[in-house]
Amino acid sequence: MRFVVPQFIEVEDKIIGPVSVRQFVIFLVAFAIIFILYNIMSFIMFLFAGIFVFGLAGVTAFARVNGQPFHYFVLNILYTIRKPKLKVWNKEIVHDRSAKSHKKFIKTAVVAPPKKMATSSKLTRLSLVVDTGGAFKEEEETSFKV
Repeated sequence: MRFVVPQFIEVEDKIIGPVSVRQFVIFLVAFAIIFILYNIMSFIMFLFAGIFVFGLAGVTAFARVNGQPFHYFVLNILYTIRKPKLKVWNKEIVHDRSAKSHKKFIKTAVVAPPKKMATSSKLTRLSLVVDTGGAFKEEEETSFKV
C-alpha cells in the first residue's frame, strides 16, 4: 500500500488568488470589528479606528519577520518577556537521602578532580591516528617529533 507524502508543507493553501485561509480569516475578523466600530462610533472616530484596525490586520496577515508570520513574532516577543533572559547552570548535585520523610532536600556540592590538559604532542598523535584511520602505531611515534 503506497501513501502520498506531502512535499510543500510550509506553503499555505491559497483560496482567493494569493490570499491564504489564515489571511482571509484575519481580514474577516478585521471587517467584523470595523463594522461594529461603524455602528457604535461617530464617523471621524470610526475613520481613524477603522484605518488602525485595517492596518493592523494587514500587518498581521502579510508581514513576515525572519521568514515566520508576524503573529509568531509577537508570540515570541511575549514569551521572551515572560521568561528569564539569563540562565545559569549550577553544578551542585541534589541528593534525596530519604524519599519517604518530609525533610527538605540536602544539597551537597560534588567537587570534580581537575582535568589534565592534553599536550600538543598528544593531540598531534591523536590527530594522526584519526587521519590515518588507525594505521598510525605507537612505534612510529618516536620518529615523529613536533
